[in-house]
Amino acid sequence: MKGRDSEYKEILPYVRMIDLSSNNLSGSIPVEIFSLSGLQSLNLSDNHLMGIISVEIGGMEYLESLDLSRNNLSGEIPQTMANLTLLHNLNLSYNNLSGRIPSGTQIQTLSPLSFFGNAKLCGDPLPKNCPEDEEAETRRPTGVGKNREFPEIAWFYVGMGSGFFVGLWGVCGCLFFNKAWRHAYFQYLDNIKDSAYVVIAIKLKWLFQKLGIYNAG
Repeated sequence: MKGRDSEYKEILPYVRMIDLSSNNLSGSIPVEIFSLSGLQSLNLSDNHLMGIISVEIGGMEYLESLDLSRNNLSGEIPQTMANLTLLHNLNLSYNNLSGRIPSGTQIQTLSPLSFFGNAKLCGDPLPKNCPEDEEAETRRPTGVGKNREFPEIAWFYVGMGSGFFVGLWGVCGCLFFNKAWRHAYFQYLDNIKDSAYVVIAIKLKWLFQKLGIYNAG
């Protein structure tokens, strides 16, 4: 009824979606709204909201869609947002947020456009590195990456060489200690030699015959 304030405390646990976008709302986001743990979609975009995003947002475990874009929110994105494992639609663009984007599997897979328009935000999925990351990169000694790969290459060749020698000595050892195997092995080599000799002799005879025909012509 017009002019009457009503309370709906009993049905709040059953609220699944709130859309108050484009309503010229101002002030900070009420912390109580983040206590609606059953909420699946929250849209407060295109208002004049200020202040920070409360850490209490991490308790909205069923939240799938969150749109706080086009406001005047400031401060860092709370790390507790990494707890929102069901979140697949996020838009925090065009605010005054700063700092590193929280590390969370579902957050790093989102589009960079979700954070666009916040000049002081850094970290994945944005292409902008955070200052501490750039300092760590600067302090890293030259050639660290190459040195890290060297042991792997070295061990590869060591393993290959040791395998070759083990196999070679295994064959030689069998031939040395087993007379029957040694006899069979050298007999096999003799057969190969004889076969090669016969093949070469036939080829040479055929070649000479061809040359003789050409010369006669």
